Amino acid sequence: MPELPDIVVYIEALRGRVLGKEVHGVRIASPSVLRTYDPPFDAPVGSTVEELHRVGKRIVFEFLSPRVGGGSTAEGGEEGNLYLVIHLMVAGRLHWETRKKAIPKKVGLASIDFDSGSLILTEQGTRKRAGIWLLRGWEGVAALDRGGVEPLEVAPDEFGKALRSENRTLKRALTDPRIFSGIGNAFSDEILWQAQMSPVKRTAQMSDEEAGRLHEAVVRSLTDWTQRLRDDVGDDWPKKVTAFRPDMAVHGKYGEPCPRCGSPVQRIVYASNETNYCATCQTGGKLLADRSLSRLLKDDWPKSIEDLEEA
Repeated sequence: MPELPDIVVYIEALRGRVLGKEVHGVRIASPSVLRTYDPPFDAPVGSTVEELHRVGKRIVFEFLSPRVGGGSTAEGGEEGNLYLVIHLMVAGRLHWETRKKAIPKKVGLASIDFDSGSLILTEQGTRKRAGIWLLRGWEGVAALDRGGVEPLEVAPDEFGKALRSENRTLKRALTDPRIFSGIGNAFSDEILWQAQMSPVKRTAQMSDEEAGRLHEAVVRSLTDWTQRLRDDVGDDWPKKVTAFRPDMAVHGKYGEPCPRCGSPVQRIVYASNETNYCATCQTGGKLLADRSLSRLLKDDWPKSIEDLEEA
């Protein structure tokens, strides 16, 4: 799922292409992508893009209609303006193509057409989860916000307060949109590796020093990755939006050496997700129980890196 760094870079690429531009058409290839019916999907036609916002992992287009005066407000938008919200979910991706290029069959969902080109939304796989909302007034956009604090804007003490708002594992707390905005499975692994903290440590057990260290790791990791993606894209369009990147430290690196200590990266598999971590750097050498494999092996499940290497 595209997370905060990916969404920021998408928005930056969009700003140079659509800000101040008039919408000439909205095409829908898969009606299931629409999450609202009023205003209609073609309501943005004839309006100009006044601003672009990020709300969690959502991209928000703010349109200034010729019939509406005024502009954006400091709070995030003009009440009378029209907003188009895109949530890419897990497999949704955005593509910048020549104007009115055909929407790809099977994976194509929708297109927004401008003079300068067309923004096409696609989604791989059979589970179509990506969505588009058309809303009038910022109040409707705010209702989609899950309420998590902005990790790059919140003060350290407020970060600690949000972290301890519920007694969760660190992995769950970081990826809960009600607690932190924009962090998902991939970057939470990188953040916890950066902080050298166990993904299953409970937030209620966190000291002030540990909460401060985690906040520093969040800021450092998200800032660094946003800049890396920005440098990689340059003036082009983000074409390699993926949760698995070759220069990540642990996410998607099961069995590969930790770049800090050289120990093999471990994983916890649950449902369709997995958590990757370094047992040496993050858990004091202890192997965390994998729900499927540890249940199968029971007493034969290794308890430490040393046990695993001996096995």
